[in-house]
Amino acid sequence: MRAILLAAAVGLAVTLLGTPVAIRAFRLWGWGQHIREDGPHTHLEKMGTPTMGGSVIIAGVVASYLVTRVVFSTVTAAGLSVLFAAIGLGLVGFVDDLIKVRRQRSLGLSKAAKVAGQAVVALGFGLIAVKAGHLPTDLSFIRDTGVNLGLAFYLWVFLILASSSNSVNLTDGLDGLASGAAILVLSAYVYIAFWQFRHPCTVLGLEDACYPVAVNAALDTAIVAGGAVGAVAGFLWWNAAPARIFMGDTGALALGGLIGALAIVTSTQLLLVVLGGLFVLETTSVILQVIAFRGFGRRVFRMSPIHHHFELAGWPEFTVIVRFWIIAGMCVAIGIGLFYADFLARGGTG
Repeated sequence: MRAILLAAAVGLAVTLLGTPVAIRAFRLWGWGQHIREDGPHTHLEKMGTPTMGGSVIIAGVVASYLVTRVVFSTVTAAGLSVLFAAIGLGLVGFVDDLIKVRRQRSLGLSKAAKVAGQAVVALGFGLIAVKAGHLPTDLSFIRDTGVNLGLAFYLWVFLILASSSNSVNLTDGLDGLASGAAILVLSAYVYIAFWQFRHPCTVLGLEDACYPVAVNAALDTAIVAGGAVGAVAGFLWWNAAPARIFMGDTGALALGGLIGALAIVTSTQLLLVVLGGLFVLETTSVILQVIAFRGFGRRVFRMSPIHHHFELAGWPEFTVIVRFWIIAGMCVAIGIGLFYADFLARGGTG
């Protein structure tokens, strides 16, 4: 627990103190956000706000891991694979953001280029986690289901990382919305990974209730998640409405990739749908809008993602943000409840 708290403290310190420096530097370099002209008109006043703040979050996560590992000295392939996913997808987002600010437009990388980047990162993450970390290639919900995917597991990893990173990116449309929701989901993974660390089969001796995970790997995963909670919290201090800096695709893809990677290494792949329910809702709203408009020439929402629908319905931006945080918290609470209920159902004693 001390290692997790240390990671969270370091991550918080790096972003809380480093983000103001980044704000000044990004303004000097001209890294300002370009706002979509077809978006809510109230967002036009945000034009020029520094973006690519996700780079500070990534720095906070990496710094928290390095400091904690120096003090407590155990590095595992599980922890490194999760870091690789976050950094790799963050780099994809950084290139996307850089193209936007350089060309002064709201479009960066092409869809094909972004998917290719996500695929390369997903493959690298999968190889590290499976080959070096000995992660089973089974489909999982709250734990492995026994359905072995074989080589198709790498495709499954790509789908999870691409979906999670893109869904966080879609949610990142209001000041602090994605940051606050990500903190809640990352906190859930601190709990899940630490719980697995405290209940390995070597300790309980209960084949059904315990978790067949390497103790050091579970703790290492919890440390990464804890560092990310601290880093995002420090960034949210400056990102809360009215935001002084945006995370950009750099942060959104990194956080989404990190969350997806945590789901994979903790064998809670399908539970992520529940824990990240807000992100699923945002993504589903976009899918429904596209299907309705292209197939029937009608719109389901005034604008998608769905947070813009409520803005155009007259909700103040901060009201939308807080209410969506409440939804995210409820989804996390249900997911943690399912996780713990599974443990009790298998004979665990807490």
